[in-house]
Amino acid sequence: MKKVLVLNGPNLNLLGTREPAQYGTTTLADVEAMCRQAGERLGYEVECFQSNWEGALIDKIHEYGRLWKQGGVLGCVFNPGALTHTSVALHDAIKGVDGLPVVECHISNVHAREAFRHHSFISPAAAGIVVGFGVQGYVIALEALARTQDADNPRLR
Repeated sequence: MKKVLVLNGPNLNLLGTREPAQYGTTTLADVEAMCRQAGERLGYEVECFQSNWEGALIDKIHEYGRLWKQGGVLGCVFNPGALTHTSVALHDAIKGVDGLPVVECHISNVHAREAFRHHSFISPAAAGIVVGFGVQGYVIALEALARTQDADNPRLR
């Protein structure tokens, strides 16, 4: 069974309590359960990882890049949080693993928010982007990853 990484950056551990008017009341544990359930339905094992440390996120991308080259990984759904707008290092990590499909995912519509959130260092390295669909965006991103990377999956019909 292929694996999918659901990767979350800084402050996403505060989902459900941080700015609920912006991000809702669903917790990160709820999001992870929803992703595992969607993965099971699609026939993939989902590993969830969250860190407030940029280096830990980079290490996880590198790990999955190695697994991807061995054929055991479908790709990654990645909500980099605020690092989206600041991290050349995360951009370089994604580019550096040479081919690992990464779908950038954001709960809110970052383009309808403050101007500093309109630029992403991740987008140019990503296979696709899902923004503004709330926590359901994670499932949308997972399904998009499956449809583009595993078109022969009978569970997608």
